[in-house]
Amino acid sequence: MYERFAKSRIEEALADTRVVLISGPRQSGKTTLVTDIAAEEIPFFTLDDVTVLAAANDDPVGFLRGMDRAVIDEIQRAPSLLLAIKTEVDRDKSPGRFLLTGSANLMTVPRVADSLAGRMEVIKLLPLSRSEILGSKSKFLDNAFSGSQPTVETIMLGDALIETVLEGGYPEAITRKRWARKQDWYHSYVDAIVQRDVRDVAQIEQLAIMPKLLNILAEHSGQLVNYSGIGSTVNLNHVTTQKYLRVFESLFIVHTLQPWFTNKLKRLTKSPKLHFLDAGLLAALRDFSPETVGKNKMPFGAILETFVFSELQKIATWSEQRCSFSHFRDKDKNEVDIVIENRRGEVVGIEVKSSATVSSDDFSGMRKLAEACGDRFVQGIVLYDHDQVVPFADNMFAAPLSSLWSSK
Repeated sequence: MYERFAKSRIEEALADTRVVLISGPRQSGKTTLVTDIAAEEIPFFTLDDVTVLAAANDDPVGFLRGMDRAVIDEIQRAPSLLLAIKTEVDRDKSPGRFLLTGSANLMTVPRVADSLAGRMEVIKLLPLSRSEILGSKSKFLDNAFSGSQPTVETIMLGDALIETVLEGGYPEAITRKRWARKQDWYHSYVDAIVQRDVRDVAQIEQLAIMPKLLNILAEHSGQLVNYSGIGSTVNLNHVTTQKYLRVFESLFIVHTLQPWFTNKLKRLTKSPKLHFLDAGLLAALRDFSPETVGKNKMPFGAILETFVFSELQKIATWSEQRCSFSHFRDKDKNEVDIVIENRRGEVVGIEVKSSATVSSDDFSGMRKLAEACGDRFVQGIVLYDHDQVVPFADNMFAAPLSSLWSSK
């Protein structure tokens, strides 16, 4: 079993918070992790069990009666249980009473977010990061915000890097040896999500169209979102397209990265950028393998950017920083792929390149971002397919993509 680096943060939250929710996509390892944390000391209930689900839905108060502590798996299947949990933890305010998992983002549901406000901490658990697969706890974000030069430990270049990116992080997929079998798993996963979990989070009038829409979204990953353009290919208007995309977002399949803004710059784009939250799933939907990328590397850049975005999201779950993510693009098309801002308002910019060379021109968007941030700008990093860290200015570096999983 892989060590999950978010575990210590979860255990810390259980020590001072009444309810802790581990939120992330199905098959990302949530159940395995809570089973490890609870061991045999805390009762475990999964709402994927038909009998348990019926009991929770039919009589939520009765279901919880007498429970001092409990682990409840897949809580999104019985949202009425959350109101009963609120009542229970208001009666007994002891920390660590309920450890929940959810394969849907419950905090997008207003009545859920309101009912447990101040009582629950949400910790995201995405599929395995490359750091966790290697057993090396990345300090990339902490180092970046401290202003330290990026470090490199385990180098991956060229074909090895391509395989790493295309493999993704779902535990079941990475254990399969052949690429065709990995992709079979991802396609089965999408089928299961559409048939079961979509129904749990939304009323979808055209359920049959969801797999096709997801494939279209895969073609647009790494691009600015155009709801009308995406929807037109499946005869959906922009309103319905946005609604359906949000369903996939609530299930942690895709993420709309909002634009960074400041009052200092008036000519910034207002469009979000689309990313998938796992590069392996994206690669499977686009039918990419190391062999196909070897023949045509042009489309690889978008998958690499998704991989980097996903890795940064994962590192943030155990980093000392509490970060928000966005992208930067002005009307002159100066851009930075990923902008990371901590609670102090400090900013780190990340640009992603699939090539083995970096020039000063690759920092043009970063310089615009730094100018807009002023003293808040800490560091700009262009990640590339190489093994050397190269300084381009006092706070600008070209760094190997492998620095993402360095523990130094």
